[in-house]
Amino acid sequence: MTSIESVTLEVPDPEAATAFYTAAFGLDAQVQVRASDAPTAGFRGFTMSLIVSQPSTVSSLVDSALAAGATTLKPVQKSLWGYGGVVQAPDGAIWKVATSARKDTGPATRQIDQIVLLVAAADVAASKRFYVDHGLTVGKSFGKYVEFAMPASPIKLGLYGRRALAKDAGVSPDGTGSHRLTVGSDAGPFTDPDGFVWEAASA
Repeated sequence: MTSIESVTLEVPDPEAATAFYTAAFGLDAQVQVRASDAPTAGFRGFTMSLIVSQPSTVSSLVDSALAAGATTLKPVQKSLWGYGGVVQAPDGAIWKVATSARKDTGPATRQIDQIVLLVAAADVAASKRFYVDHGLTVGKSFGKYVEFAMPASPIKLGLYGRRALAKDAGVSPDGTGSHRLTVGSDAGPFTDPDGFVWEAASA
């Protein structure tokens, strides 16, 4: 089965970005950074989601992200599907922290159960076919949403229509320039129909 070992965010200040992700979410192995001044504006066509076990953990991670310099896109709140919020890192990447649980079952922790990369696809069906042709297996698929089956992968992958993903993140769907994101995987190297670059995962 295909595995995504890490994502690399291209940032103007790698040292500051590394400090942010360590302080905000405790991420260092799965989220890497490298310097880039590639032009980019508006929505960059992806979000990162952190799935956790309970509401207090959502609040803990969002609070630490805000304290480290993130800005709020959607405040933490209850919804039909659970509890969550969306923040934007200083480097511009969008992070959603969420749980399907409605009540706490213990003290808040810093444990992240799942990391999900959601990619905005201009044509979800075409991108789905592309990824299947590159060895990925579809786990769930309905409407303009596709989730790939990656049980052993440190980072999961999903496809979503661009407008729907931007709405979920609380931003305008408009954006131009670089995604400033590279996916490190045993499936790479290739570039998908929406311009997302995959490279061989570093050993």
